Amino acid sequence: MPHWSRVGCVFPLFILLCTLVSPAAAQSQEESLRIYSEHPRLFLGQHRLKLLQKEKERRSLRWQQFELLMAGHAPMPEPGFANALYYRVAGDQPSGKAAVTWALGAGGTDLRQLALVFDWCQELLSPAQSRALAAKLAKGIEHPGPDKSMTSLRSRTLAAVALADHQQEVSERELERVIQGRWRGEIAPELQRGHDVIPHDDYYALYELLHAVRDNVNIDLRESAPAYFKALPIYDLVSYYPATYPAPEGEYRIPASKGAGEPDVRRATMSRAAELAMVPYDTNAPSSQILQGWLMHDNFQLRSTLGAPYEFLWANPYHPGLSYYLAPLVFHDEDFGRLFIRSSWDESARWLGYFNGELQLFENGNVTLLNAQLAAEPMSLDTAVVFFGKNAQKFQTILNEDEEVFVLGLKPRRTYQIEVDDEELTEGDSDAGGILELKLPHKVQTGVRLRDVRPATTKPRRSAADDGADGAGNPR
Repeated sequence: MPHWSRVGCVFPLFILLCTLVSPAAAQSQEESLRIYSEHPRLFLGQHRLKLLQKEKERRSLRWQQFELLMAGHAPMPEPGFANALYYRVAGDQPSGKAAVTWALGAGGTDLRQLALVFDWCQELLSPAQSRALAAKLAKGIEHPGPDKSMTSLRSRTLAAVALADHQQEVSERELERVIQGRWRGEIAPELQRGHDVIPHDDYYALYELLHAVRDNVNIDLRESAPAYFKALPIYDLVSYYPATYPAPEGEYRIPASKGAGEPDVRRATMSRAAELAMVPYDTNAPSSQILQGWLMHDNFQLRSTLGAPYEFLWANPYHPGLSYYLAPLVFHDEDFGRLFIRSSWDESARWLGYFNGELQLFENGNVTLLNAQLAAEPMSLDTAVVFFGKNAQKFQTILNEDEEVFVLGLKPRRTYQIEVDDEELTEGDSDAGGILELKLPHKVQTGVRLRDVRPATTKPRRSAADDGADGAGNPR
């Protein structure tokens, strides 16, 4: 399970481990995949639709930005989605008809947007148009091609939900393939084995999938991989580089990326959209409230033609939020072998990230790629000290108060004999990424010697019911 440092985090983190229910409930009964609800059934339930209409009436900043783009006929990258949303909230029939025209035309090839138009603009469709668009959705479901990505899975799910009571057999068959076949049969077992098979860029698609399934068939897909989803909101937050990126339409936070390429505004936009969709999925979870505190800063509001519809659809300024300064500065996820360390939550902070087998250092506005096996000198980021590879087999250190110690670049899943001055010999296991956490005394010079002794014993993965906390509020 992930380890969250108490450094810089006075919030009782043990509560973060209690946010998901036991996985036994939904799967222990026979599940019905038949959908009876009326349109719209994708994301615009009664409560959310009323909230968005209220935002329109009170002329919120998010509505004004969305309205400015739509009324000004700005070219929208996702015209079906944007026009259908504007129609549903504002009752603007020309926008709804524009969405329908796009969906039935040659340009309407995006299955996700087709599903949203079919669901949100149903009243505007003639019987012939409804049949034609339903056939288009069914074809997209039945002939998805070789694409097994999360985005493809999400799009087929939205289409299946939209088709319920139009082509019921197609809808139920596809939902069974998604839930029983792909999710429970393939994706969730991989997550439970510590294989990160959902890239960061697919988080938004993931949460559209989660919302669509739970809202319509009352199945919470998180229950098949509870440990992964407990860690996800905080992992997502700590994986951002500290400095923000200025663009003509506003500021962006940039998520870490393998290879540390140039800032990608589109990627940053969809990363924020994913977080906006995470919060309403579990509004009472403390991790969601911390994420809400991260999101509700107006200078990061999405204002572009791509981002404004997502910002308006998902953001809810009425949700309670907690300061993201309560989030951990040190995050170690043993299941997936990744580590993130920040010196502070300031934009000038130093940041170290080890994920997907790659080690990155962010400081002074620049990202540097490092080699965990070859890096020579230990690195201190105020909250933690990191030692690297072969140079960590024998070392001496003096730790400041609350500093943690990690060794990177070791062999994955190995048991190491740990000899610490004036202490009994102990053993510790490196994780899936070759990271070993050490518990050392503070404020005294300490010598440490490590020796690789054998493969680590595989530990059984824990379920949501097994997770708890000790008296200090640390993960057990």
